[in-house]
Amino acid sequence: MDEKAHLLIGPDEKVPAGEAALLGLQHVLAMDVYVPPIILAGLLAMGSADSTALLQATFLAAGIGTILQTAYFMKMPVSQGPSFVPLTAAAGVVLASGGVHGGGMATLMGSLLIGALLLILLGLSGVFQKIINHLVPAVVGGTIITCVGLSLIPSALNDNIFEAKGNVYQNMELAAVTALVLLVCVAISIRFPRVQKIFKTGSIVIALLVGTALSATMGRLDASSVAAAPWFSLPQRTVFYWGMHFNGTAILTFIIIYAILTTETTGTWFAMGAVTNHQITKKQWNRGIIGEGLSCLVATITGTTPVTGYSTNAGIISITGVASKRVFISAGFWFIVLGFCTKLSAFLAAIPAPVIGGVFAIITVTIMLNGLNVIRNIKTGESDLYVIGLPIILTIALVLIPKKITAAAPQVVQYLLGSPIAVAALTAIILHLLMPTKQTKLS
Repeated sequence: MDEKAHLLIGPDEKVPAGEAALLGLQHVLAMDVYVPPIILAGLLAMGSADSTALLQATFLAAGIGTILQTAYFMKMPVSQGPSFVPLTAAAGVVLASGGVHGGGMATLMGSLLIGALLLILLGLSGVFQKIINHLVPAVVGGTIITCVGLSLIPSALNDNIFEAKGNVYQNMELAAVTALVLLVCVAISIRFPRVQKIFKTGSIVIALLVGTALSATMGRLDASSVAAAPWFSLPQRTVFYWGMHFNGTAILTFIIIYAILTTETTGTWFAMGAVTNHQITKKQWNRGIIGEGLSCLVATITGTTPVTGYSTNAGIISITGVASKRVFISAGFWFIVLGFCTKLSAFLAAIPAPVIGGVFAIITVTIMLNGLNVIRNIKTGESDLYVIGLPIILTIALVLIPKKITAAAPQVVQYLLGSPIAVAALTAIILHLLMPTKQTKLS
């Protein structure tokens, strides 16, 4: 498949600085980077100063990590962001170790540091690429991509629309209008090629602006937090503020968490490779895991949870047709700006969840379809049907599993149950290794 068949701008194509800045902002707006730190702050009952500092730290780490991965390590259009997987573990470590200001954050920082250093060592050893080449052939990679998109759909619908704050009917209306505007923009770009660049590449920004404007007319846009926020502030809660303490149990917990995160990131890289029609090289696998470790190290220094490869951006590329690395580097700079400009951070956080959900739902479907496209181009055997099918079933099962069942499971199992992507990936890998690859002749 020719890259130009579905991309307007390829990964290595140059984009004017102003255009790259606007398209980079589009990625930032479509990502829910602010949600995990807000959830963690709530779990830890943090005050406003601690919550703001955690949000700032997350933006800074995401920005620096994105630039490191895109420009220097993975050298693909990759964006870093906070994962939801470590949140309950992070809250558990902090609360069990004296609370936020009683030494708990220091214990968390120590655990995160060890995990980040292990990722860097894994990449430097060159082992990671060998593991991927042996365990993740195309059929497994395509299955993982499919499950990445599939696992995000319920989050887009439930967390951002049906269970979000406000009247559920208004939520559905906002999401539907935002999604409709996005589809209209894409349809215009297809029907009228002359305006393709404006309506296809800017479709997500246009949809978000219309959705936000509509929410304002409904009284759903809370501008008070934006007005109260200062324009600029420096990070106040870095690792130098919290300190660092090493606890064996906490370190072991986060080694497991980092293993799960690495599995998720692998799925994200496969998804990005499929969208950009790029075969990830041996060097890229190892450099990528070093970049992942460095991103997590930066997150620790700034005082937040790990930032890892974000799968949302593969869907954004599918919709906009823009895969330029310059755009992703611009997105990284936007995150850094948000880390220092508190008022802009507050505005981003004020965009109603249903508006984000309307765009996010379409993005997740495009990721899933990219995975199915990878599988479609592979000659599959009888065994492959189970390698593909069972992980999909497990992804749906883990998304729908009642919370009371998850809560009753051992802690390590809870981490896995909280990451359908990791479970799906491990299942696909194990089935591919165990299932026979040749058909047995019947006598």
